Amino acid sequence: MQVPYEITFDGMDPSDAVRARVQKEIDRLERFHDRITSCRVAITAPGKHKRQGGLYDVRIFMALPGGGEVSVQRNPVNGHAHEDVYVAIRDAFAAARRQLQDKDRKIENNVKAHETPPYGRIARIFYYEGYGFIETPDGGEVYFHRNSVTGTKFEKLEVGHEVRFTEEFGEKGPQASVVHLIGNHHPV
Repeated sequence: MQVPYEITFDGMDPSDAVRARVQKEIDRLERFHDRITSCRVAITAPGKHKRQGGLYDVRIFMALPGGGEVSVQRNPVNGHAHEDVYVAIRDAFAAARRQLQDKDRKIENNVKAHETPPYGRIARIFYYEGYGFIETPDGGEVYFHRNSVTGTKFEKLEVGHEVRFTEEFGEKGPQASVVHLIGNHHPV
């Protein structure tokens, strides 16, 4: 870390044991993610006016190279686990670790990409026989049956309508198991 970490205590006396626990968590984070440039931790004790059951509030702010940052506040409204300052600290640093993992995945471009479902236009439709064909952008044709149409009635489909579909391989080639009218919206 380029800048020494800071720990502040609000509503409670500074504690060497709590400071050591925060130091241990910071050390674990640095082993996991060695590019943290600074880290500030603020621990707020429950208000003194409460008879029991006050929850500790732990906030963490970390700066990363290139202007990146991680900001965590762990103060759940329900549950009693954060009546213990050590549990609150553990949970806050676990949340910070997850945020760092997410940032690393984005940097490595290792994020899950959602595939655009196949789409095409109704090329031919045979209303009385109850089936039709979808022309795909690459020029292929996919068979569909009236029972595979969802979101609208088979009879409302017309040649030229854009549809999304789920493709599978049937007895005579590719077929759509689910066909959904796109309307005015294009999937890409």
